[in-house]
Amino acid sequence: MDVLVIGTGGREHALVRALAADPGVERVHAAPGNPGMAQLATLHDVDPMDATAVSGLATGLGVDLVVIGPEAPLVAGVADAVRAVGTPCFGPTAEAARLEGSKAFAKDVMTAAGVPTAAARVCSTPDEVEAALDAFGPPYVVKDDGLAAGKGVVVTQDRSLAADHAQACGRVVVEEYLDGPEVSLFGLCGWNEVDGTTVYPLLPAQDFKRIGDGDEGPNTGGMGAYTPLTWAPDDLGDEVLRTVLQPTVDEMAGRGTPFAGLLYAGLALTSRGVRVVEFNARFGDPETQPLMALLDSPLSPLLLGAATGSLAAVPPPAWKPGAAVTVVMASKGYPEGSSKGDVIVGTESLADDPFVHVVHAGTALADGHLVTAGGRVLAVTAVGTDVADARARAYDGVAAISFPGAQWRRDIAAGR
Repeated sequence: MDVLVIGTGGREHALVRALAADPGVERVHAAPGNPGMAQLATLHDVDPMDATAVSGLATGLGVDLVVIGPEAPLVAGVADAVRAVGTPCFGPTAEAARLEGSKAFAKDVMTAAGVPTAAARVCSTPDEVEAALDAFGPPYVVKDDGLAAGKGVVVTQDRSLAADHAQACGRVVVEEYLDGPEVSLFGLCGWNEVDGTTVYPLLPAQDFKRIGDGDEGPNTGGMGAYTPLTWAPDDLGDEVLRTVLQPTVDEMAGRGTPFAGLLYAGLALTSRGVRVVEFNARFGDPETQPLMALLDSPLSPLLLGAATGSLAAVPPPAWKPGAAVTVVMASKGYPEGSSKGDVIVGTESLADDPFVHVVHAGTALADGHLVTAGGRVLAVTAVGTDVADARARAYDGVAAISFPGAQWRRDIAAGR
């Protein structure tokens, strides 16, 4: 089959790598892609937000499957446009993608489905925000109701900072603080009228949102991730499937808006049990990188099965032994801004390493040189016999790469 992947970042590069290695995939296309994907896929200069252009490209190429990576095109209905021209598309409808596009909508669905989550209030005025902050107390958790590229959440002891964030966002969700470690657990979801909803949970993973070691500093899109989580309960995947993923997709189907694609559950393992922090409607970045490194099943049947309603007929995903760790290298000034055009050296030294590979995110080519072109520039992913082994290899890979102002966390998967 031929597959078209929509997006520019590390998540999309990781998916392209997995599809290019899939014996059932003949050709991989990416739009618009990045220099790393260009080594594995044919790139097409198409705006991911242009539904007409994306659906037209899919038709023109005659691909068998379109995979939409980022959240913004999904919320904007690009997947709907692709399906409307008769091409299977991995990614939920715009209506179903509201699980990520609106925190308030997601809370409503969770309440109706009985999914455990933080108590919350939806606020549109300063008075409502102040009342919610009074009700929940510190640490204060304030979330932009809409898409914010992973940076719309403030968790702080500083009440004025929480109130200022709410005012800058407009409509927000103010929540109670959830204690305990956070975990990401993805569910591949399919639906048809005969089988109903089918959900296959992937391995639990953990990402690191803040820019600095020890979880200091502002939130980012994610500075690293690893899997598996040897410290998490062995039955975590089964519990989350039973209490979170399955009830949510069943509720969506009951509303007449079935969710088909990737449901990302951001979880807190609190002293009172598992609680949902947030839902996303697509693969997470950077968790996708270590997950794809350990996936032992062909990816295309899983994605096509979810896209066509035949996931129940596809075997659940299988996993390689060992562990995988991803460390993100970001540009100078990130996350407040980013430095562009800085020359990147050293990635070529890892090209033949059987245990380590580089996933591009914010990169570009200029005058024959690989240069920075975004906040999160690239990610080094390594596999090993266990987390410690994979971590050591990942950081050896980071040490081989340099660009002016490069920053990365030194504590990804430390002590695991």
